[in-house]
Amino acid sequence: MDVTETTLRDGLAASLSVNRWIDEVAAGYPYESVARLLDAAAEAATPLSPAEIDEAIAHHPRIGEKPVGEGQAQSFSRDEQSALGDEDALVAAQIAAGNEAYEERFGRVFIIRAAGRTRAEILEELTRRLELPNASELEIVGEQLREIALLRLEKLFGAEA
Repeated sequence: MDVTETTLRDGLAASLSVNRWIDEVAAGYPYESVARLLDAAAEAATPLSPAEIDEAIAHHPRIGEKPVGEGQAQSFSRDEQSALGDEDALVAAQIAAGNEAYEERFGRVFIIRAAGRTRAEILEELTRRLELPNASELEIVGEQLREIALLRLEKLFGAEA
């Protein structure tokens, strides 16, 4: 990979805003390939601590809501959510109600890898996950954050392969 360390760190921060993870992955710079970067990123994100999950979630908008502000992370969120396509009013209302119920139950924003999923599939998963114990749900949130980060890194640096 032919990127500067600053470019790598910026990409890492836009992919998963967890300082420990950024530092750990950046410590492997330079990476000979995107595949090596993705391997290191996955390993460093497995698992994320509850505090790191909170750190990462602070930078994620709710599913169905527009990201606020400018920057690479917000651009990723806009692209990921716009790829879901148009939604009908009923599904939008159900996702909004589900987001509210989730936040009331778990005290955090619902996180899911939106890429490759329809709004109906997201609503189905949101409904399913509302019934899980907190420990199980926290593990899933960490997995989803890792999946999102790896997809974003591949999107950013995949052209370098």
